[in-house]
Amino acid sequence: MKKFLFFTSVFFSVSTLLAQGFMGSIEFRYATQKDTSTNVYWVKDNTVKLDQYAKKGNEVQGSFIFDLAKNEIKFVNPKRKLWGMQKSETPPVMHGKCVVTNGSGFKTIAGIKCSEYIVYNTEENISITYWMTKEKFNFFIPLMKLWNRKDKQSVYFGQIKNLPEGSMPLMSEEKQLSDNKILSRLEAIKIDKKTPTEANLNIPTDYKKFDQ
Repeated sequence: MKKFLFFTSVFFSVSTLLAQGFMGSIEFRYATQKDTSTNVYWVKDNTVKLDQYAKKGNEVQGSFIFDLAKNEIKFVNPKRKLWGMQKSETPPVMHGKCVVTNGSGFKTIAGIKCSEYIVYNTEENISITYWMTKEKFNFFIPLMKLWNRKDKQSVYFGQIKNLPEGSMPLMSEEKQLSDNKILSRLEAIKIDKKTPTEANLNIPTDYKKFDQ
């Protein structure tokens, strides 16, 4: 199960940068036309763990651990008790050109004020509205650059240039331009500033490494 979500050599000392930013957990819901899933980011210093939950029940189906200092990604498979190194994805070729506009709307999401950014591409018939906070979510843009995901929400987000440090969308909605039909929606539903424990972030000691 894979959902959601740039790399640069230009961020000074990543350790110093992220130490000043958000630490805690962010629970969000990702919905497509076919299904809805719940995911949680656990953030502490240079480490971010993304837990992806099963559609039914409260069981973690899979996880990714991002080391933003080493620029490494690990995958974790709880069912098989395995972990391994995850390669950064190669983004697809984009057709046409994305146009970015900074909208005038504001929305409060999970208690945080967000401003509107819209990215659309007429050739791909896609428009995505991002509700962006400019709090200290310093981990998010480095994570997105490192992961380099292929989904439209991630690719179109990468077209928004010169965002302030710590920017992160707390809600985003992908639509077809032709009929305004919603294709996917991502929304933060709970933000907790309690620092994660080592158990939240680490791979269990009884898991074995999968060598590809």
